Amino acid sequence: MNEPNKTPEQITRDRIDQMLTEAGWSVQDKNQIDFGKAGGIAVREYPTDSGPADYVLFVERKPIGVIEAKRPEMGQNINVVAEQTAKYATANLKWIKDNKPLPLLYESTGEVTLFRDERDPRPRSREVFWFHQPQTLAERIRQAQTLRARLQKLPSLAADGLRKVQVEAITSLEESFAAGRPRALIQMATGAGKTFTAITSIYRLLKYANAKRILFLVDTKNLGEQAEQEFMAYLPNDDNRKFTELYNVQRLSSSYIADSSQVVISTIQRLYSILKGEPLDEAAELENPAEHRLTRKEPLPVVYNPQLPIEYFDFIVIDECHRSIYNLWQQVLDYFDAFLVGLTATPDKRTFAFFHENVVSEYTHEQAVADGVNVGYDVYTIETEITKKGAELKARRLVPKRDKLTRKKRWELLDENLEYSAKQLDRDVVNPSQIRKVIRTFREKLPEIFPGRREVPKTLIFAKSDSHADDIIKIVREEFDEGNAFCKKVTYKADEDPKSVLSQFRNDYFPRIAVTVDMIATGTDVRPLECLLFMRDVRSRNYFEQMKGRGTRVLDYDELRKVTPSATNRKTHFVIIDAVGVTKSLKTDSRPLERKPSVSFKDLIMSVLMGADDEETLTSLANRLARLNQQLDDKEREQINEKAGKPLPQITRELLDAVDPDRIDQQARQENNLQADIEPNEEQRKKAASTLAKQTTAVFTGELNEMLENIRRSHEQVIDNQNIDRLLRAEWDGDARENAEKLTREFADFLRENKDELLALRIFFDQPYQRREITFQMLQDVLEKLRTDRPRLAPLRVWEAFAMLENAKGKSPMSELTALVSLIRRITGIDSELTPFSETVNRNFKTWIFKRHQGAGEKFTDEQMAWLHMIRDHIVSSHHLERDDLELAPFDAHGGLGKMWQLFGEEMDRIIDEMNEELAA
Repeated sequence: MNEPNKTPEQITRDRIDQMLTEAGWSVQDKNQIDFGKAGGIAVREYPTDSGPADYVLFVERKPIGVIEAKRPEMGQNINVVAEQTAKYATANLKWIKDNKPLPLLYESTGEVTLFRDERDPRPRSREVFWFHQPQTLAERIRQAQTLRARLQKLPSLAADGLRKVQVEAITSLEESFAAGRPRALIQMATGAGKTFTAITSIYRLLKYANAKRILFLVDTKNLGEQAEQEFMAYLPNDDNRKFTELYNVQRLSSSYIADSSQVVISTIQRLYSILKGEPLDEAAELENPAEHRLTRKEPLPVVYNPQLPIEYFDFIVIDECHRSIYNLWQQVLDYFDAFLVGLTATPDKRTFAFFHENVVSEYTHEQAVADGVNVGYDVYTIETEITKKGAELKARRLVPKRDKLTRKKRWELLDENLEYSAKQLDRDVVNPSQIRKVIRTFREKLPEIFPGRREVPKTLIFAKSDSHADDIIKIVREEFDEGNAFCKKVTYKADEDPKSVLSQFRNDYFPRIAVTVDMIATGTDVRPLECLLFMRDVRSRNYFEQMKGRGTRVLDYDELRKVTPSATNRKTHFVIIDAVGVTKSLKTDSRPLERKPSVSFKDLIMSVLMGADDEETLTSLANRLARLNQQLDDKEREQINEKAGKPLPQITRELLDAVDPDRIDQQARQENNLQADIEPNEEQRKKAASTLAKQTTAVFTGELNEMLENIRRSHEQVIDNQNIDRLLRAEWDGDARENAEKLTREFADFLRENKDELLALRIFFDQPYQRREITFQMLQDVLEKLRTDRPRLAPLRVWEAFAMLENAKGKSPMSELTALVSLIRRITGIDSELTPFSETVNRNFKTWIFKRHQGAGEKFTDEQMAWLHMIRDHIVSSHHLERDDLELAPFDAHGGLGKMWQLFGEEMDRIIDEMNEELAA
């Protein structure tokens, strides 16, 4: 509210004076200059030969900058004032001999402030939240070059240890810095190394650009801990010391930031609380705040904090930036005068807009799969009748009802028919048969989905809630006839430490299956994961992409075999088991964060914990708590009273009192010492309302919120034991078949395109009668060409695609080479259907032995047969036997070449030729 009798110009000057004072400047009139008062002096109306400058800034008695003040309505034209500011900056200052042009220029209305440093290359004005502090500007003036000038001279990037996409991202990012662009977006598929790319860039900014301090911003504690581990493990390619031995890295767990910290890792929630000068409950850092729909109409404003000035960070790297750049959280980013770098695998339209469409790296999942950085996926659909349609419980029958929280059951007679939809499954109604049908079908179809596996591939099941997860876990253990270690829950609320369970899931044989509710979008990096089973739908496209991203990580054969011993090759793909239609449901670009007509109880209490104090939020929460109070028993009321320090009805009343206009006026009068007949102004009322809200909502903590949510969720579920679910279909999704067809076509095209270059292919296509001449090395040449030019056409991957299309039975190939031989035989028409090469060799071996043993001719002895079996097995794995191979394993352990000569004499070479020709026929 404007003060009476003051002109707009005076109001602007008062506002600028306040901003300068809070930033540490001593604001003085030109006739009362006293340099002893502070290190930084802002002198009003300082005389120059071009007229009086609104403010001239002095640091350590030397003039360094000028501020041009303008009325608020000039905000829309503030950019055109730059020439006027420059006129004063280049003018001669009275009382100062031969002053040089002042480099630091501001234009400000008190609401909008622009700043530029004339020493920058191509100096360009940028909007800043506040004025910089004097000591900061003094330090910058002493530097030979500005940060933006130093960014022009970064040395070229050494590519050692970096993927091509990482080199391109860092190079483009540094070009963006050199061009002075304030925001840049790195879009890089999950698994492509976003964090490693960011740390490499941060290392170069600290080393070569002399950046003072860089913020790595996350939105969950879990991601912050992961980032800290990656900084600790990072070894630059030009130094034998780790990152944390060269630079100080601090992950914030309180409001204290050490001055010596050069990299600060923080959640955006904690940084917001530091700027507001308020404590933060750690519960607010556990979950991604983007998933909570805050109900306030306007975010609580960030205000200037001299302990954390706008220039505190030179660069801010925002991890998972598609979740952290809107509404409340955008204020944190807008506060700092820093370059912003966003990292995400799943940008949406708003992400591109926030980063000014400056995408310095665009590396999609499809590109990552093509490059072998990620693995692709197939979709297998399990559809049951009740999953699709729901069911109906008949009246006048006893049904069990269960308390969600305690799991206690009781029986109740239904008064009327109860019809439930698919959406109500596992929320209001639990049908164990539906869960069992999905899990049993999954178990039964595993040989089809993952041929040749002796154990269940590492599988992550997405559940709707903790209650749903518990039901799934129980049924999984029963259906697979396994103990507790086989299947475990990984959620923030799991009884067992989620980090411990995740570590076991990554590194140990058990658990084979993990069930999760909330630790899904990020932080669940389990490379051996080969199967995602969706038993919950999700409407956000970004969230779904993050969930899929858990399966994309590549893993080599040796590492995969450590936890999945029956794996026959490196991880080539993962499978989405869609039991709820998640791959077909309509997805929105992102989960809306704006006000919605219906907001969950959990989101309401979380928004209050995070500082929401608008009337709508507080009254909505009061209404929910009043309803909850009607459902409580004495024990629950006592638990809440003990945790909160007051009964629930009192909390409800205080919430309503905090938005009562009379109470707000009363509080405003107290705060401002107003008499009873004086009406508070709007600003005073607003401040008083905020005070009452803070006092009232201080009771809400992470522990109390969890207790309230658990009690609220403990209303009963109906358990449907009447309707037995039945399977409608279990098959590869249409998209999976299309992908398989595309993959097999590409593979066949590759073989034909390279048949003139690769001798093995030329023989298979044009001279099949010479197959006995194909050596192991010839086939290795084909494999190497595939790995180099077309890594996505890994033979085992293509084998599975063929097997799906042709419904091929039998064992999976033992290796890439045997898969390659089978595929070439199938594509060149030698085999009419896909057949494992081992089966071909075994069949041909039996036929050859039978022919040799026919009639009265001499038959092989048992000792000779043992050698022939070893040769057969060698041809299975290597396609061809050379004489020299007899000196290698396994032949060397049985006497080698000399022993075979002893057994077969002059027949030896003929037998080798025959077996090479007959077995690979």
